[in-house]
Amino acid sequence: MELMVDVKNLRKRFGDDNTGFDVLTDVSFSVQTGEMVALVGISGSGKTTLLQIIGGLDKCNAGTVCVGGKAIDKLSAVELAEFRNRRIGFVFQFHHLLPDFTAVENVFIPGLIHGKSKKECMKRASELLGIFDLSKRLNHYPTELSGGERQRVALARAMFNEPALVLADEPTGNLDRANGELLLQLFEKANKELNQTFLIATHNSKLSSGMNRVLYLEEGKIVTTDKPATVTDEW
Repeated sequence: MELMVDVKNLRKRFGDDNTGFDVLTDVSFSVQTGEMVALVGISGSGKTTLLQIIGGLDKCNAGTVCVGGKAIDKLSAVELAEFRNRRIGFVFQFHHLLPDFTAVENVFIPGLIHGKSKKECMKRASELLGIFDLSKRLNHYPTELSGGERQRVALARAMFNEPALVLADEPTGNLDRANGELLLQLFEKANKELNQTFLIATHNSKLSSGMNRVLYLEEGKIVTTDKPATVTDEW
């Protein structure tokens, strides 16, 4: 099976050489295409930073990051933006929906950026929101949606261009048990039906136990991949 993510000897330092600090010191791991992998670590361990580097939102100081066979650090800014739009979906703890756009408009923005027609985008966005049980909320604004509904809209947006890789940063952090379990079911559905690869940073033991594998980030390194999924927060 081919690799979707291949990280080798990654280092990330904040600040200068004298007063800065390394949040990631020597991170190496890989994720196969079609895997669902949890990334677990205490707050401040560098999980978010690592996801941002893999997603091309931040740069490392040393090491290599390949996504879908492409060395993303070798891409120009324009190439990287295009690659992110086509190949990577992002789901965050906070939904980051645009407040002046409806649910369906928030979902189809990646399609417009991709160059698709508004009619085509509207059709796919409506279908996705239907899958996520939001057919009656298409024209509602984020302030008119519950927390669980906003997170499902954000997930639909992340899925719009059928990305090969979905990066999720504490996606259940603001959800109750029912919505957290629903989100996991949606992840599993996308993984099985679209063969999408998931790398999910989480403190949630229920979510991490639903993954194929768990990576533990400690002191700037991946320390093991075969521990049981024991973390503190529960739904």
